[in-house]
Order: sequence, then C-alpha cells, then structure tokens
Amino acid sequence: MAALLARPWAITIIFLSGCLLMVAVSAANDTLPRGAKVFGSQFGKRDVLVTCQDDKKTKGCNAPCPHRCRNQCVGICPGCKTFCLCDLGIPGYVCGDPRFTGADGNNFYFHGKKDQDFCIVSEKGLHINAHFIGKHNPEKNRDFTWVQALGIMFGDNHQLYFGVEKTMTWNDSVDRLAITFDGEQINIPTDLNAKWIPTTVPSLSLTRTSETNGIIVDLRGVFTIIAKAVPITKKESDIHSYGVTPDDSLAHLDLSFKFHSLSDDVHGVLGQTYRPDYVNKLDVRKNMPVMTGADNYSSSSIFATDCAVARFRSNPEIAMVTEKADN
Repeated sequence: MAALLARPWAITIIFLSGCLLMVAVSAANDTLPRGAKVFGSQFGKRDVLVTCQDDKKTKGCNAPCPHRCRNQCVGICPGCKTFCLCDLGIPGYVCGDPRFTGADGNNFYFHGKKDQDFCIVSEKGLHINAHFIGKHNPEKNRDFTWVQALGIMFGDNHQLYFGVEKTMTWNDSVDRLAITFDGEQINIPTDLNAKWIPTTVPSLSLTRTSETNGIIVDLRGVFTIIAKAVPITKKESDIHSYGVTPDDSLAHLDLSFKFHSLSDDVHGVLGQTYRPDYVNKLDVRKNMPVMTGADNYSSSSIFATDCAVARFRSNPEIAMVTEKADN
C-alpha cells in the first residue's frame, strides 16, 4: 500500500454508514479537476453515491453516479457534480467503442477491426498491443469494437497479458479477469488491495482496486495502468445498436494510462500523441473524429512487435533498472 501511495495514483479507503466500503482512486492534480475524486464500489453490482461534506460556503450533498457508469464515476465537490471517467478528456484514457484521449487532451476514435490486435504504444523497451473484439454493423459498414485485452512487452522480453474472459451474462461479483506473466497464469486473491509481485521483476505490481474486475498495473518508473472490466448493457446496446446477444455481453476493458518516461520516438495509436513533434491532423470539430490507417498499427498477434510503426527492441538496460528492488 505504501508503495502505491508514492505513485501518481493514490488509493483511499472510505467507510460510509459503517457498512458500505468504497474505494476512491484519485488522480494527480494535473489530471483531475480540483476537488475531484474517482468513486467506485468495492462490490461492482452496487450503485455508488458521491458525498460532499458541508463547508463554510456550501451545504453538503449526495448524488448518484450517472446510470451508464453507476458503479464508478468522478465526483466533484462542492456541488456533487458527477461525470463518467471517460467524459473528462483526461490524457491516456481508452474507453468504450475505443475512444482515446491523447496527450494533447483531444479525444478521437480508433475502431480497428474485431478479433485483431493493434499496437497502441511502441518504443525501445516497451510495446503495448490491444486485442479488439466487436460486432459488425452492416448498416454503417464497420465493426463496433472494444479493447478486450492488453499484451505488454517490456525490458528483456518480459510479457504481461491481462484481459476479460468472454462472458454470457455479466455479474460483477464474479471475477472475469485473466492474467498471465511470461507465459504463467497469475491468480490474485479476490480481496480489495490484494497485490501480486513477480520475484523476477519486483518493480512490477498488480493490485486489485475492487474485489473483482478492477486492477492497477504499475511498473516502477515506466507506467501505471488502471483497468476496469465492464460489459455492454442492454440499454447501451439499444441506444447505439451494438447488437448485444444473450451469448455474449461484449465484456471489455476501460483503461487509464499514465506514462513516466516515454522517449521522443514513441509511436502507436496512443503513443504518438506523446511525441514532442506530434501534430493532430484529425478534425477535432467533428463530434466523432476518427483516426484511420489501421494497417499501420496492425500486429499479427497479441505479443507481436511487427506493426508498421513498431519501435520495440529488447532492452536489458531497462530490464535491469526495473528489476531492482527498492532500497
């Protein structure tokens, strides 16, 4: 816990009415608005209330999270203003039918293709692929897609995978995360704040942010990733014509990336927006600016580093630095 508190993300435990345990994951001041906290239930099936205390100018209040993110949202005090995480335009967020927020703060969609893999970050010593699932919409002649899993390569060819298993009927009290490290399956106890650290890379940690379906992945000095497994609800499907069927809830990951040491040569769907010479050529005036050129980012598999913009090379120096334990 102490190690996590030193990171750009802090976990605070809050007790309400002596019975409901909630976890507030608050980002650094440079990413969330003043007075904002991320509220989420330990038990994902429960609706979450944002509570603001009385102060000298404003009376205290309570407000539920918006329906489409009722189990986790951002609350801003005073006033109990509530927003879904993906609506704030925080750099490094990847949510829904993949909407990315670049380092420049602009939102864009990258649809890719269902059942394929795409490199979203690539540089020397770090490569992150995303596996897309989806449903084809013949009326719009494209796939609706979501990020189902990440394949991360770093250092001296270490491989970390985490994703959501295909699920018919979603029940958030059942953990559906699948995790492997260097080919070995990892089982993290379904307890709040349960943590797993590999003996071979003690600078890597995976910590549960809820009993099920939520984790923080931290590689010291390299990245911090917050991941939450979520389904497509019937209401969402009806509104957007996603075509959810009883045999598949289209469970996927909502993600937040925080990078600590990217080089100027970084590339990938998201990674390129962190380059100092990046020029946003998307029409940000559009309601849905879309990044095209999927072929440039296509990878042959979840751990392949063969996309056209790949920069990855095995880097034992990075591995040596990250594998040192804290003094």
